Amino acid sequence: MRGRPSSDISWTDPFTIRGRSVWAYGAEMELSLHRLKLLRELVRRDTVTATAHSLGYTVSAVSQQLAQLERDAGTRLFERQGRRVVLTEAGVVLARHAEEILAAVDRAAIAVEAARNGVSAQLSAGVWASVAAGLLPTALKLLAGEHPGIEVFTRELAPEDTAGAVREGSLDFSFVIDYSNHPMPPDPYLTRRIIALERMYAALPPGSGVGDSTALADLARRPWILSGRRSHFGRAVRTACQTAGFEPTVVHEVGEQATALAMVGAGLGVTLVSDLGLRLMPDDIDIVPLDDTFFRTVSITYRTTNTGRVSLQFVVDAVAAAAEILGVGTRPDR
Repeated sequence: MRGRPSSDISWTDPFTIRGRSVWAYGAEMELSLHRLKLLRELVRRDTVTATAHSLGYTVSAVSQQLAQLERDAGTRLFERQGRRVVLTEAGVVLARHAEEILAAVDRAAIAVEAARNGVSAQLSAGVWASVAAGLLPTALKLLAGEHPGIEVFTRELAPEDTAGAVREGSLDFSFVIDYSNHPMPPDPYLTRRIIALERMYAALPPGSGVGDSTALADLARRPWILSGRRSHFGRAVRTACQTAGFEPTVVHEVGEQATALAMVGAGLGVTLVSDLGLRLMPDDIDIVPLDDTFFRTVSITYRTTNTGRVSLQFVVDAVAAAAEILGVGTRPDR
């Protein structure tokens, strides 16, 4: 739709669905779907800070959008109680209808897709480096062969941020990680399907002299290269090391695994890497399987209201098939 629609009905500022501007309207007040999504997330998270963190926004941006929602509604929606934001009676009513409105938008997208001749769709996905490099190329090749009308557009995010983007509605689906010692809490609004099971390996400088396998405890005296404690990977590895009886000495804290592996190759320390991460591995480092029962799963998550979307299920099936081809599938024998 181009331009602002000409009508006696009042229209909001445009919001975006898959790169296209769309206008929403109400009979007596203007409501943005984007702000309704923020309201829904605030109800789930209780605080503006938690809402901002879950969606990858700044606290200031969320506060401004919620204030604008109050102006759009023409009534007070929120009251502060300490650090928490409590809904007024009008806020509770609007939040309840927001769930219905946003679910109806998802159902409409499914219905339109089902009415098309054949399956064609554009889906947006949240990825991170090892998935984008190790799993996605094979999956998209399979998808193009079976369903050429389905296009997948990706956005690289930190693994801990992808689920929030799906919940908020800026992505159709994303890849998420669960570590065996640090699983993600369930979310009733999201559905998840495990598509890969990854073993963990120690990445060591060349000539490290380690045998065919090693235990985490054997790496206790070595310098470590890890991501920060706030990342899933950083927390999970530190927890695994503590279970093995030591606190890792982190001499280099880096966010990108490719950077960490390059630093390992330069002899600056050790780190851990998963099966898919091996595709980012430089040639000049030693990779040794861990004896410890420490592993991770990769899942695809999407809004539960989109469960019936045919194109989405075709994508999930293609990714699961790619994982089997690459040897990281979820067969019972693995």
